[in-house]
Amino acid sequence: MTIRVVVADDQELVRGGFAMILSAQPDIEVVAEAGDGAAALEAVRAHAPDVVLLDIRMPRMDGIEAARAVCAETDTKVVMLTTFDQDDYVYEALHAGASGFLLKDVRRDDLVHAVRVVVAGDSLLAPSVARRLVSDFTSRGTVAPSALLDTLTARERETLVLLGRGLSNAEIAAELVVSEHTVKTHVSSVLSKLGLRDRIQAVICAYETGLIAPGS
Repeated sequence: MTIRVVVADDQELVRGGFAMILSAQPDIEVVAEAGDGAAALEAVRAHAPDVVLLDIRMPRMDGIEAARAVCAETDTKVVMLTTFDQDDYVYEALHAGASGFLLKDVRRDDLVHAVRVVVAGDSLLAPSVARRLVSDFTSRGTVAPSALLDTLTARERETLVLLGRGLSNAEIAAELVVSEHTVKTHVSSVLSKLGLRDRIQAVICAYETGLIAPGS
């Protein structure tokens, strides 16, 4: 399967560099480039790519607003690219529905890996961003548990806790002593019942509802 990608960044050299790296992969096709958020949204609507890479700071429409529209209107996965790793950007991007958040100094191999990971249904954060995210949850505490958690079975709650700890399907399967296929079923059910787009939103949910505490 060929992964179709739109690259959006207001810096032509950066945009072209990412496009060149991705286009060199046999399983990835860059179907469009965009220099601002509005053009990125138009490209997504026109080409229906599997993934769109969005710079956060762009003219006309910033990456956060574009991500929110893309996630609301389409099934295209969003990976945010930025030189900034402030917490506010992370939260806004993830709550907008982004499946990944990478800094622009990402290595070539990690950029390619990010695209493949989100298409496979997983999520990712740059390590520095992930550390800041967990640290901030520690400082602000958690909110009251969501009533939606009551819709989960005991095994689904266990799965959500393990998702919150960042475990892969294989690791969750080993922890619960079940098959990876069973884990995929549990993960899918958790996302569906809680109205979550992907695993990264499940991680956020696990922390925000107090189901899992940082460091646990």
